[in-house]
Amino acid sequence: MTRLELTITALSPLAPGRQKPGGSVSEVENYISGSVLRGAIASQILQLSGQQSANLAEDGGNFQTLFLGGNPAIFGNAYPAVTKIDNESTDVSQQIKVLPATAVSSKTNPGFTSSGGGHGVFDTLIDAFCAAAYNQPYDPSDPKAIAQGTNPQVETYNSFYSKVKDKYYSHDATSRFLTRVGINRRRATAEEEILYSVQVLNESFLKNTKTDEWDKVVFRGFVVVPDETLAEALQRFIERNSYNFRIGGSASRGLGKVKIAVSKGQAPAKSVEYRIEEFNKALQKRWELWAVFCKYKYDLLANRIYFTLDLQSDAILSENWQRTTVVSADMLKDFANVKDDSSLEIHIAYSSYEYRSGWNSAWGLMKDVELVTNKGSVYLFSTSEPEKWYAALEIIEEQGIGDRTCEGFGQVEVCNEFHKIFREDAK
Repeated sequence: MTRLELTITALSPLAPGRQKPGGSVSEVENYISGSVLRGAIASQILQLSGQQSANLAEDGGNFQTLFLGGNPAIFGNAYPAVTKIDNESTDVSQQIKVLPATAVSSKTNPGFTSSGGGHGVFDTLIDAFCAAAYNQPYDPSDPKAIAQGTNPQVETYNSFYSKVKDKYYSHDATSRFLTRVGINRRRATAEEEILYSVQVLNESFLKNTKTDEWDKVVFRGFVVVPDETLAEALQRFIERNSYNFRIGGSASRGLGKVKIAVSKGQAPAKSVEYRIEEFNKALQKRWELWAVFCKYKYDLLANRIYFTLDLQSDAILSENWQRTTVVSADMLKDFANVKDDSSLEIHIAYSSYEYRSGWNSAWGLMKDVELVTNKGSVYLFSTSEPEKWYAALEIIEEQGIGDRTCEGFGQVEVCNEFHKIFREDAK
């Protein structure tokens, strides 16, 4: 598998919208989904190859292998790379990730400490697990607010984030509404009583408030291609047509123009085995700290290794032909193709759901309404046979879990490093 890193620079407002099933209002996403990115690249390939009217399922060549084969390319979501560092907005080159659903921050002063006004963000997964094992209540609170005598309540903090020089920064994309008027095709003038607004992502951001300097908004995504030769061909195609792609809707109205830069991806700096070991060291240390309250009845850590699955994108999951929002032990064994581990258990699941649909430009039809598990969801597993899982989990991180993984659904990370950020060391 070859990974290509994509840097998408907005040259005009973007409208990667999503319409809630049953609703009449189209909202804009604050990121570029893998499905939209996949459609944009496929559309450009077809325009240049003259295959719009061909039966692509029967047509040979790279297009079928890339999009329609049994092992198609995986197009991941592209998340906003713009953040504020030292009071100046900039785009970072680091990988953009999704905070776990177990991350919380102050209800009145949320945000990372690097943002200036935020009281910090910390994770609650390990403490919640230890508290339940010791039969103790666990109600996380904001230590800075307690010291200041203000409201100490915390709530889930949802955000894209990156880590730069041991500091954490949140990312987001701003939006605005564009008001348009309908045109009478016969008279080529404004049509009466047809006025509408389109919500779009901004194509630029204020980089420096003192110099009034503006810069282009950047998103970072990836493509995983099963064949190295095919990956090189795709890379050359994107490089030759970097200014020709259109992202999202309303392209005929001047929206969606982008520049896409591509480069070969690097292997993760830390292997799955290393991350699992570090996670278990933090868990063991926290387990011993909770022992001050009482003696545990069962040592849940004895002869077992724990690991988490953290959803980095929405996932479409099903078990026994029914939609679900929880990755069970049996499901994980199926995804990883590890059938002979009877010791695998799931201990905690933090997840929520939404309904998603979309538009298939190739078919000219609406996509099916899907129940999706929201990105950021966290699942805690343990096993007594970890050596069976290291290589399997590496593959899962590359290929994803659930349905429609080629469109960016089901991307996961094993043992996200933020689980080791505790209350007293909020970032």
